[in-house]
Amino acid sequence: MLKYTVKRLMAGALTIFVLATVTFFLMKLVPGSPFGAELAQLQPELREKLLAQYNLDKSIPEQFMIYLKNAATGDFGESMTRKGQDVVDIIARCMPATVKVGLVAFVFAMVAGITLGIVAAFTKKRWVENSVMFIATIGVSVPSFLYALLLMIIFGVVLHVLPIVGLKGPLHYILPSFSLALHPISMVSRLVRSGMKEVMKQDYIVLARSKGTPTLKIILKHGLKNCLIPVVNYAGPLLSYLVTGSFVIENLFSIPGIGAEFTNSVTNRDYTMIMALTILFGALIIVANIATDILVAFIDPRVKLDKKKS
Repeated sequence: MLKYTVKRLMAGALTIFVLATVTFFLMKLVPGSPFGAELAQLQPELREKLLAQYNLDKSIPEQFMIYLKNAATGDFGESMTRKGQDVVDIIARCMPATVKVGLVAFVFAMVAGITLGIVAAFTKKRWVENSVMFIATIGVSVPSFLYALLLMIIFGVVLHVLPIVGLKGPLHYILPSFSLALHPISMVSRLVRSGMKEVMKQDYIVLARSKGTPTLKIILKHGLKNCLIPVVNYAGPLLSYLVTGSFVIENLFSIPGIGAEFTNSVTNRDYTMIMALTILFGALIIVANIATDILVAFIDPRVKLDKKKS
C-alpha cells in the first residue's frame, strides 16, 4: 500500500505540474491585462517598475521558471489586482467559509442519499420507490443554481424563514448547503438502491436471513458495507469539489468563499490568484482520489492496491 501511495503521489505531482504549465501558458494567450488601461497611463518609469514587480518584463519561459521556483517553496506571489495582499493570505481568509458550507453539504448528501437509497431498495410500496427515483432523476437533471434560485424565492423572499445572504449564523448554511447537496443526494441514492438490490440477492444474505438475523442488522452489517464501494468512489471527488466551492452558488448567496474568489480572479485576470487556485483545486482532487482508493481497499480486502494501475 505504501508503494502504491508513493506512486500515486508522484503521478499526482506530475499531473499538477502539467496542469500548472497548461494554465500558465493559456493565460498568456488570453488578450487583456490585470492592470487594464491603467498601465498605459503610467509614466514609463512607473510602468517598468510595475512590470518588474511581477516579472512581466521578462520572457514568458523565464516567468514560468521563476513562478515554479517560488511556488515550490509555497510562495505564490502577490495578487495583481489587490495591491499589498499575498495570494496565500487571501486563500486562507476565504477558504474556511467554503469548507464549512462544503462539509455541511457533503454530510447532508451522504446521510440523505444513503437513507433514500435504502428506502427505495427495501420498500414494498411501489409509489415510495417511484417517488425516490423521481426525486433522484430531477436532482440529476436540473442544475444546482436553479434549485438555489427556487429555494431563495420560496424560503427567503416569500416565506421569510431563512436568510439568503452571507454566512452569519447556522441558518445561513441551510439553503446554500442544500442547493449543493441535491445533485449528490440523487447520485448517492441511485448508487445505493442499485447496489442494495444486487447485494441482497447474494448467497450470504440468504444464509443470514435463514439464520433469523434481524433485517436491520443484515442491511447495515452485510448489505450496506458491500454496496458502499461505488458510493465511496463517488464521495472522494465529490468532497474535493464541495470543499473547493461552487462558483455559482457562492455568488448567488454572497458567500465570501474561494469559489467566488476564483470567479473574480478570472474576470479580473489576476494571474497569480488563478494559478494558485488551479494548483490548489488540482491537489485536492488528486489527494481525494488517492484517499478514496485506500478507503476502498479497507472496505473490500479483495481490492489490492499494489496491483491497480496508477
